[in-house]
Amino acid sequence: MKLIGTKVLETKRLLLRPFRVSDAENMYKNWASDGEVVKFLTWPPHESARATRALLVLWEEESKAPGTYQWCIELKSIGEAIGSIGAVHIFEHINAVEVGYCIGKNFWGQGIMTEALTAIRDYFFAEVEVGRLEARHDTKNPGSGKVMEKCGFIFEGIRRQGGKNNTGICDLACYGIVRNDWKKL
Repeated sequence: MKLIGTKVLETKRLLLRPFRVSDAENMYKNWASDGEVVKFLTWPPHESARATRALLVLWEEESKAPGTYQWCIELKSIGEAIGSIGAVHIFEHINAVEVGYCIGKNFWGQGIMTEALTAIRDYFFAEVEVGRLEARHDTKNPGSGKVMEKCGFIFEGIRRQGGKNNTGICDLACYGIVRNDWKKL
């Protein structure tokens, strides 16, 4: 695995790039303040754009590290930050990365997250040279699993009471894709 960090990636509709402090208003407005968006995540809704800005000060600095992989999802047609996607955990000893993502509900159901996950999946396999990507979701949030499946991730099982998010203790559906699976796509 090459620790080369967050590279700017571009798709038909999206610019995937490191976060900037200037994204605070859009991040707060489009998803970080929305309890429905963060329902199945591990962090609470932000109480103010100021709190979002404080977080982005840290993220902007962290984005310079070669072992950090976190992208702002910018919708090119409006020039706004609408979500985030990146490495949640890096398992160097097994050459694997766990990915996670979220997007504002005004952008749900448009294939945007599938487009973003496809782009970082390809980046992780082709350039970072991981052997495995994995992701998981609360079983009460099946839409997230559909995104994973559209991107070639294979359902691997349920970790019963294996996680905790804003709803409490939850069952986690686990998905993975290995290099040989990716090569066949």
